[in-house]
Amino acid sequence: MATAGASLHIRLLGPVRAWRNGMEVALGPPKQRAVLALLASRAGDVVGVENIVDAVWGGVAPQTAANGVHTYVAGLRRALEPGRGRRAAGAVLTSESGGYCLRLDPADVDAKLFVQCLGEARKSRGEVNTEVKLRLYEKALSFWQGEALHGVPGPFALMERARLRDLRLTALEEWALDMLSVGRHADLVPDLTGAVTEEPLREKLRWLLIVALYRGGRQAHALRVYEETRELLRRDLGIEPGADLRDLYHQILSGRPEPRLPGTDTAPVPLAGRRSAFRDTPKPVQLPSSARGFVGRAKELAWLEEVVSGESARGGATTPVAVVDGPAGAGKTAFVLQLAHRLVDRFPDGQLYVDLRGSGPEGRAVSAGDALGQVLVSLGVDSSRIPAGPAARATLYRSLLHGQKMLVVLDDAYGADQLRPLIPRGSSCVLATSRQRLSGLAARDGAHLVTIGPLDDEESARLLADLSGGRLEAQEALTAHLVAQCGGLPLALRVAAERLAAHPGVPLSAPAGQYAAERVRLTASW
Repeated sequence: MATAGASLHIRLLGPVRAWRNGMEVALGPPKQRAVLALLASRAGDVVGVENIVDAVWGGVAPQTAANGVHTYVAGLRRALEPGRGRRAAGAVLTSESGGYCLRLDPADVDAKLFVQCLGEARKSRGEVNTEVKLRLYEKALSFWQGEALHGVPGPFALMERARLRDLRLTALEEWALDMLSVGRHADLVPDLTGAVTEEPLREKLRWLLIVALYRGGRQAHALRVYEETRELLRRDLGIEPGADLRDLYHQILSGRPEPRLPGTDTAPVPLAGRRSAFRDTPKPVQLPSSARGFVGRAKELAWLEEVVSGESARGGATTPVAVVDGPAGAGKTAFVLQLAHRLVDRFPDGQLYVDLRGSGPEGRAVSAGDALGQVLVSLGVDSSRIPAGPAARATLYRSLLHGQKMLVVLDDAYGADQLRPLIPRGSSCVLATSRQRLSGLAARDGAHLVTIGPLDDEESARLLADLSGGRLEAQEALTAHLVAQCGGLPLALRVAAERLAAHPGVPLSAPAGQYAAERVRLTASW
């Protein structure tokens, strides 16, 4: 209890308000309400004065901020405990060592009640019938009376407002899914329309709204919402709708059985050919072998392995993408294959490999559409059923890999537009090489870029020694000369070592001039 014989209730899910014994109390200026919101969010815990300063002012706190906290606490005490004497210790808002504590039952704060009720609704899944679950969700959502912490300033309010909003929208999505399962699609449309207006870029809300409209016999309206979604995402983010929305769109167009939400305990309805593609086809295992005698790049390999493994372990809709760039002959392909073989156990559904030939003669590069046709065949799609257009191929490709942990290696890309259609969504991983630095792919798609250059002299010498069949043993001067001639480029070094090993009767000094020419040839196009 707040005080003997008194009750106190605080609202955070809307404008911050408080009631004492059923009567609303005036909470004072915005920063004073910001202090109350922080203390109510941590009811029963001691919050240090420095933490309160950071929460209310952030990095622009004046030197008088601590005094301001004491002033606001005094104002809150007058509002929440009007009968307290000036020198009497507070019973509701108490002073503790280094801070303050709001002595309040969490059940008297609506945000705490919302989280508690939402937890009960989630625990009930699979234990009670759907109508009971719906009532629990509706009770949780009923606490909301507007934007959380509306009008409250400060960094804490900003972050807490975003956290609670996301939690409310997630609860709304879960409630909507249960509503759909009992056929109450018509009741959903107003709530989902309002939520989409509030959060227009949240694709799952739009997915649910389209399903509700479709099941309510409003197919044209459902398709119009999809088209609006696609235009919005293109205009604001420069991206296409995700695989789930695109799958839903094609399912509606083709009149297939009613769709179900992917990522839940109810399995999604597959596109035609999805299950047959994997049912009888062995998983693709297409990685070429690692290069013999690979040396160097330990730091870059370790960093990329950690980044990709970490992103894959977190899951979600974002596919880890890494692109290795560098000059011709720098060993980009060997590097990526070395990394791929390190990662292969983390992607048990198989490996796809495509040589995009982006640095070949003009007009010889593999288009994204042709590459998609190649991987679709590898995934078991009959060639007669592969769509003609690249966009439709990309949609089918991403649908087939939805939920799969597949490693996709794309060698020698000429640009980001060639790679984007080949990036699946979710649990897979893409490793690529390019002579170009694909900054746009990093900015727009979150790709990790690594540039590799020539090997240092010690690594170059080791590569030559490992691959030359022992011909450079005790030949330090010649080794140094060949390293300099090859410029540290792994491909030139490998050619030199191969020639030495293949012609044991030729004097060691004879071919030296050829390696400089090989280096010039390799780097001419860079």
